[in-house]
Amino acid sequence: MSSSSKAEPEAISNIARVVESQDEQLPSRPKFFYSTLFQILIVGTCAFCAPGIWSAMNGLGVGGSQSPDLVNAANALLYAFMTVTCFAGPWITNAIGFRYTLALGSIGYPLYAAGLYLNNRSGATWLVYFGSVTCGISAGFFWSVEGAVATGYPESHKRGRYIATWFTFRNFGNIIGGAVSLGINHSVNHRGQVGYQTYLAFIAIQCLGLFFGLLLSNPEKVQRDDGTRIEAPRGIHWREELRAMWRLLRSKSILLLVPLFWYFGWLQAYPGTYLATYFTVRSRALGSFMNAVVGTLATWLGGSLVDLPWLKSRKHRAVVTFTLIAMMNSATWIWAVIIQNEYRHTNPVLDWENQRTFGRGFGLYLFERISQALVENYIYWCISNLSDSPGDQIRYSSLLRGIETAAVAVGFGVQAVPTALIATASINLGLWFIALPFSYYATLQVVRRFELLEKRSDVGREDSQTSSQGE
Repeated sequence: MSSSSKAEPEAISNIARVVESQDEQLPSRPKFFYSTLFQILIVGTCAFCAPGIWSAMNGLGVGGSQSPDLVNAANALLYAFMTVTCFAGPWITNAIGFRYTLALGSIGYPLYAAGLYLNNRSGATWLVYFGSVTCGISAGFFWSVEGAVATGYPESHKRGRYIATWFTFRNFGNIIGGAVSLGINHSVNHRGQVGYQTYLAFIAIQCLGLFFGLLLSNPEKVQRDDGTRIEAPRGIHWREELRAMWRLLRSKSILLLVPLFWYFGWLQAYPGTYLATYFTVRSRALGSFMNAVVGTLATWLGGSLVDLPWLKSRKHRAVVTFTLIAMMNSATWIWAVIIQNEYRHTNPVLDWENQRTFGRGFGLYLFERISQALVENYIYWCISNLSDSPGDQIRYSSLLRGIETAAVAVGFGVQAVPTALIATASINLGLWFIALPFSYYATLQVVRRFELLEKRSDVGREDSQTSSQGE
């Protein structure tokens, strides 16, 4: 064989090796099923099936029950168990991974709905309490892992919109549930409980959450749009995990966000109790539907304000968005105290046939839901910008959601006593003004991180320019 014929295979082999080495250096394009968008869609779908439908039931006014006290007590029990399992989220994901934790977290929701169905049909209360305990245990795992995926998986410049996408799917639970309930109960123009058929539709949808959860990918299999892998180590010793949790719990960012999370958790018992106390069944069904519509719009408004470049500086966008949220919440709770002071004397029955009295009371309910959605989106946007690691994000999410669920448990427990709504509205107002300055300083922490990242990117650009000029 000639030397030229021997050289040809060698040349081809060398070219192949060069191409292979280049392929290794370049980030591989992510498949759609491993992309961050697909993971957000899966988490969103599970959020629609499980907590979304749960919110739809509570959007009817304390689960659609005739008596607020039973469901407020059951919800207090549910959130008490959730508080414990939220804090346990990092250990569970460390043991079985994000995928199975999400699926496991969906199991308890249909049992909660089944308890409300049985109570509606027969008046039995035992399944309401059993479903609350089961749902509380599983939902704590669900809440911690869904928050970690939504905040830790996406690329930094997409987090506001991806968090809005996650909440939109959850709100679709309210939209679908509210539409179903409104169709079933549109002619019931008096106080009371919703039709039992409503719960059958809810149970069927909630059962799907387990199966959708199994489609999630664990962090090590997910690729961001630049091809980079997500670092989330498994197999961490429990003592190491405990030290990491304690380190984050003492951090300035978490301590500043605690009052806002407590406020957000505490107020959740009020809107549903308010709706059940003063509104007819069909008005409550309308409230469940409109709650989701305005909540979705508010979530996208908040997510777009912090993400889209309507102002060049991310830090300026953060401060302006926080100012808008502060003004909206302050006005809403001042209005709530004024109206609630009037209602404690008149005790009205509000139905959409009487537009004059209905509009004022129903408008307040919608503004409460808008303010709540803006605060929720903003909280998770702040968390998502504290770290790029899902390992830290599961800890952040578990810590803050544990604090939130403790506040929700206390809030529902207080309403179950029962407590006069004027007192609850006044406490909501007070907690908001306590949280306000801490929230502002939490915003500044995020802004400082933006400034640090900008400096690092500027230094990186200067170094690359210097090296290219040297060459």
